[in-house]
Amino acid sequence: MVTAVVGANWGDEGKGKITDMLAGQADIIVRFQGGANAGHTIVNRYGKFALHTLPSGIFYEHTTSVIGSGVALNIPLFFREIQSVTERNVPMPRLMVSDRAQIVMPYHILFDQYEEERLGGNSFGSTKSGIAPFYSDKYAKTGFQVSELFEEKLLAEKVRRICETKNILLEHLYHRPLLDAGELLQSLREYRDMAAPYICDVSAYLDKALKEGKNILLEGQLGTLKDTDHGIYPMVTSSSTLAAYGAVGAGLPPYEIKKIIAVCKAYSSAVGAGAFVAEIFGPEAEELRNRGGDGGEYGATTGRPRRMGWFDCVASRYGCRLQGATDVAFTVLDVLGYLDEIPVCVGYDLDGQTTADFPVTVKLEKAKPVLVKLPGWKTDIRGIRTYEALPGNCRRYVEFIEEQLGYPITLISNGPDREDIIYRRSGRGTGIFS
Repeated sequence: MVTAVVGANWGDEGKGKITDMLAGQADIIVRFQGGANAGHTIVNRYGKFALHTLPSGIFYEHTTSVIGSGVALNIPLFFREIQSVTERNVPMPRLMVSDRAQIVMPYHILFDQYEEERLGGNSFGSTKSGIAPFYSDKYAKTGFQVSELFEEKLLAEKVRRICETKNILLEHLYHRPLLDAGELLQSLREYRDMAAPYICDVSAYLDKALKEGKNILLEGQLGTLKDTDHGIYPMVTSSSTLAAYGAVGAGLPPYEIKKIIAVCKAYSSAVGAGAFVAEIFGPEAEELRNRGGDGGEYGATTGRPRRMGWFDCVASRYGCRLQGATDVAFTVLDVLGYLDEIPVCVGYDLDGQTTADFPVTVKLEKAKPVLVKLPGWKTDIRGIRTYEALPGNCRRYVEFIEEQLGYPITLISNGPDREDIIYRRSGRGTGIFS
């Protein structure tokens, strides 16, 4: 069986914890898109970790972690991440890297930085991890596949050819030092030696696993609203963040994905630029930010303070629909326990008209939130393990959100640890566990 864990919003929803938890029942965990430009924060018996490329299931010795062909693979960062995890007494994970994955090149990171500087006030708020230049080259068919590292003659010729074209941009657009083909080729040889033990035909491996009845967990990066096609374009990432792409990025038939868990926070947060209708500011935002997550709402990769907002039913309903959610995981519910009243965005005011539909970006930027306020529960809910034991106002908040979404909330996270989870069956959904 194949299950996908994906974000319903702007990213940073808590997917890492949900994947880490569900990986206990999985055999294989696959990262299927994105790169090291965003991370997943995980708290378990080994400590607190911010993963960037490694799948969030690496903490279980029985699992195999896979980097799919849809991933933007920064090989040196990937192996530094492995080292940083194993140095903290985590057993060396079983890893596989698709021979069709493509490589984030050193010049991708440079071009990302140079372009953001050139754009100035019109920049995209990039993490400067090389992601946009990487995907630009991938779809321009000038990227480097992992498999090409093992064809020395082809590799040398391609490096020479690519350096010629990149150096034109460096010289005439960015006015920066030129690439040295010899140095770049040597770097790629080092990448080859690092990656060689892990390279395999991932799609064939997954096909065999399915035939053997293995459980496969697909892990997405970011969320619906950062999807290239369906997000808040152009303030999006450069890959598809949807569960549907999991089939492509992993190398699986689409009909094999049987369950899609869309992860939503109990409030909203976002890193980077772009429309954010339910955003809040000032002391109100600062308090929510500092109380949020485990140690505050700051990017796992960049450390940037996240933009804060109330739960946005319009954006989240849209996010769940695009993901094809069979289940919703509702995270960081415990954070809201300090509030007397909890605002919720239930609609958008567009030019005096209220809509419950998520509009295109040019309209979204003019939208104002339509808020309702629900009573808070004013108590700490960490440590509670059953839905019935939650305070009445807390349950009413969950059920109000569920009704607004139209998708069953079957998992509730009420703390940062793996064990801080409540399994809930919904009358309108199949639930996750029998």
